[in-house]
Amino acid sequence: MSDSAGPDDVADLIADLESAHRAAENAQARVDERVEGDLEAVARQYDRLQALFDDYEAEATGDGDFRVFIEFQEEMEKFVDSLPEDLPHRECFEEVDDIMQQRRLTESDFERAREALSPAADDAALLEEREATQNRYEELRTRAERRVRELDERITDLEDLVAMGEADLDAPVERLREPIDAYNDAVETAFREFKREESARDVLGFVETTASFPLVEFRQPPSKLTEYVEHNPPGTEPIPTLLEYADYSNSKLDHYVDDGAALKTTIGASQTYLRRLDGDPLTVSWPPPAAEELRFLARELIQVTGRFAPEDVVAKARTVRALTDRDDYDRLRTSAQAREQLDDDERERLQSGAVQADLEATREARGKLATTLEELPG
Repeated sequence: MSDSAGPDDVADLIADLESAHRAAENAQARVDERVEGDLEAVARQYDRLQALFDDYEAEATGDGDFRVFIEFQEEMEKFVDSLPEDLPHRECFEEVDDIMQQRRLTESDFERAREALSPAADDAALLEEREATQNRYEELRTRAERRVRELDERITDLEDLVAMGEADLDAPVERLREPIDAYNDAVETAFREFKREESARDVLGFVETTASFPLVEFRQPPSKLTEYVEHNPPGTEPIPTLLEYADYSNSKLDHYVDDGAALKTTIGASQTYLRRLDGDPLTVSWPPPAAEELRFLARELIQVTGRFAPEDVVAKARTVRALTDRDDYDRLRTSAQAREQLDDDERERLQSGAVQADLEATREARGKLATTLEELPG
């Protein structure tokens, strides 16, 4: 079962989302009351002047560097001269220049300058507020969309749990389990024999062919290993023999292969892979997957096992595929899931109706959040 959190946070998220939308709308309205191009022009010049203050204030005040002081006044003069004639609040910037053109500057002069700039600062703040509120709103929309997906997953989990709670625990699940177990045992035995008796070249070649079957999830062999077994005589030996060779001393190994160093390097680097290689990717899980998934899986298993296993193993794979045609497959599978997966706490919650109540609450919360997202602009 998914451990997604319940729906308790949804009301707060909806409230935050609606509040953020109102704030973004209000900020946009305040911008719309003005000419946006004028606001942007003022904000650009305001930012330029703040950058000048940041660069020079510390050294231009008091008994600071006189050279820096003169340079600052020159930069201020250039700044004001570069301002567009029709710039709103141009007089504020000119007043700042007047304040700065003194023989000596103090911290209070910069405070007066910032006070004189307050109309320009207010214009710049309108754009900053709009950006901040829009970012906040977009962030909350993203969070809400993610929450809807999480609630969808939780609903699916709870629906599955309810279905398992309604399952017939006395249903004859052995009608599914026995054929699946018989196939699993047979295919694992067949693969062990295949790995033990056939050449490493053939076994790894077989594993490589399974890459064309996405539901048969063999881990593919390292490329250096396949290249070695394909092009060197030891590749005709079975995998257990190669693993045994890799443990030989160099002098002993020279009696069996021409290039013992190459074998020890390649096989030694892949020992873990070779030892762990087994028929598990060819087996069917218990409880089994949904009927359609098992149907596709069994179809691939029939094709894959036919490449190395005896016909009786392939026949057992066909029997597994035939299980999906049973009218009672879903009922038996649900019963098997319930037996395997329900713990005591889940059984108690099902019996008390807590799971069903949780499902209804989650559906309701998900619906409200999705409706809110639909009603609010993206």
